[in-house]
Amino acid sequence: MIKLPYGHGDVALRLPPGAGCDTIVYPGAQVTPIDGAAVLEQALAAPIASPPLHELARGRSSAVILISDGTRLSPSHLFLPLLLRELERGGIPDDGITIVVALGAHRKHTEEELMRLAGSEVYRRVRVVNHSALAEDCEPVGTTSNGTPVAINRIVVQAELRIATGNIEPHALVGVSGGVKALVPGVAARETIERNHSLSQSHKAQPGFPDNPVHRDLEEAQRLLPLHFLFNVVVNHRQQPLAAFAGHVAEAHHAGVIEARRLFLVEAKPDYDVVIASPGGYPKDTQLYQTVKTMKNAAAHAKPGGAIITVSRCQELFGNGTFQEWIETIQDRATMARKLQEQFVLGAHKTGHIDQLLKRNRIFLYSEMPPAAVELAGFIPIDDIEAAVAQLAGERPDVRMAIMPYGGLTYPLESDSLA
Repeated sequence: MIKLPYGHGDVALRLPPGAGCDTIVYPGAQVTPIDGAAVLEQALAAPIASPPLHELARGRSSAVILISDGTRLSPSHLFLPLLLRELERGGIPDDGITIVVALGAHRKHTEEELMRLAGSEVYRRVRVVNHSALAEDCEPVGTTSNGTPVAINRIVVQAELRIATGNIEPHALVGVSGGVKALVPGVAARETIERNHSLSQSHKAQPGFPDNPVHRDLEEAQRLLPLHFLFNVVVNHRQQPLAAFAGHVAEAHHAGVIEARRLFLVEAKPDYDVVIASPGGYPKDTQLYQTVKTMKNAAAHAKPGGAIITVSRCQELFGNGTFQEWIETIQDRATMARKLQEQFVLGAHKTGHIDQLLKRNRIFLYSEMPPAAVELAGFIPIDDIEAAVAQLAGERPDVRMAIMPYGGLTYPLESDSLA
């Protein structure tokens, strides 16, 4: 019996009699977490290439802390009390502190979700707000050499001390999450995000490696409005800290990137006829928009023409209005691809990822999405995982299958990076 994470629980799967199945997991899943509180405290006590946070806070009257939204694994509620303690020690009062949820262009959060992200005590103690990507709520701070007009949330611009937090893991579009990504796209105007993400049309990032034009554009944006302190974590699929890094934005992030590569990259060998993948349950399987990342990770292990069965709850359905509109109203994938080449559209760019996936593999989806919505996206809806696996296994006697229980964190390491 195999159990696949699904939302806050799991779904069970029995393989057909005699069928074998390899398991592909990220190395960090096999690491036994140590005392998470000690990891966080140690990082703050020994910041990398930076004075301690309480020293940076001295003489300043306001601070802003950027935290990840609910689609990310960053356990903000665990480390926010520590950051507030440091700011208090440095003399910044609670009424001078604002926590901004770095939504980018993702959906805003409810009051209950904000409280859950920050923790109830922190939520009652300081102001916690959603980022707004509207131009009217952001201030221009300059333009990068790539032509990205950088406008940042006004609250962030006006704060005397800016602290970025988040978790570090590989990222298909910019190479690596964490670091400067909290600023752009995290608290940037929509135009800023769209222009930066459009660079991915001509520059492909390699998961785990930030040395690419898309990420360098983010770094340049941060120099226009510098972040003063970084607190990043590396966590497993249960949001348990495996490592933490604090201090100088670039130096601390670089140390975290090295650790993230070790914990999340897996050599990709497209050997399998069938790959069964779950994003890893909540929060990575809340919507199709985020689930596409797992499909891409699974595709690195599937043979051309092979099948990918994705097990993702998707209770928020598409997860992005623009993405949904394109899927539901534009007549075919070829037209979507042409329109994206003519003009990059944030949100709709996920249709381009889907197009590339479907040109190579058949993709089945077990979810809470209506079958019609799944079909319009180009996937094959299923309501019985075992039956789908049995049917695919019966297509050839020597079928090779693999299961990825934490597909949202299991990133492919390309062969030219093996060293």
